[in-house]
Amino acid sequence: MTDTDEPAPFPAADVPAAWPVTGTRLEWQSGWVIDVRTDTVQAPDGQQLTRQVVEHSGAVGIICLDDQDRVLVVRQYRHPVRHELVEPPAGLLDVDGETYHVAAARELFEEGHVRASQWSVLVDATTSPGMTSETIRIYLARGVTDVPVGERHVGTGEEAGMRTGWIPLEDLVEAVLAGRLHNPTMVMGVLAAAAAKRRGWRTLRPADSPWEFRDQMLAATAADGPSVDHARP
Repeated sequence: MTDTDEPAPFPAADVPAAWPVTGTRLEWQSGWVIDVRTDTVQAPDGQQLTRQVVEHSGAVGIICLDDQDRVLVVRQYRHPVRHELVEPPAGLLDVDGETYHVAAARELFEEGHVRASQWSVLVDATTSPGMTSETIRIYLARGVTDVPVGERHVGTGEEAGMRTGWIPLEDLVEAVLAGRLHNPTMVMGVLAAAAAKRRGWRTLRPADSPWEFRDQMLAATAADGPSVDHARP
């Protein structure tokens, strides 16, 4: 440390915190991917703040790397942004009782038409913490084998006819940094994979590692109790 350097004001780690929720109103309920609620939150100084929250089931994503350091990608239409995005295989945590790494293996099978024998946790993230409870765990999958054509999952909706391909990891890193790729799972995943590779993969966590951030978030939300007002706007 030089004379001009200053110590960090706090550790480089997120910490649990739950301001009291004094009221909740369910604004919209889809019964599928998202619900929207309005919380009244009491700040430490006593202020009553109103915050809208998009409730989300959570997701997993997969950076699937072959023995040539190529990443399996899909091209999927995303209607809200009016683009076809280059993305890694990913999907919702929407199967009751399914563990995170089993969900990731299922999504890799369904979207990528491959299986992997080696799984590690690459990075955990919350996608837009100012508005949604969505969390995502991104895995690194290696030891890849193709699923026979007759056994492959047939997608529906945007996944019907979805194209797959393999792109070198470093080419994806360059595309992210050049602003040509925008899917957050892709951006976080390939940058994390490149960083982990430079460190000899020693930062990888076991596939069944606890997801403490998500557990703490879910516990804090449950502690708020049932919504006090489910009236529609």
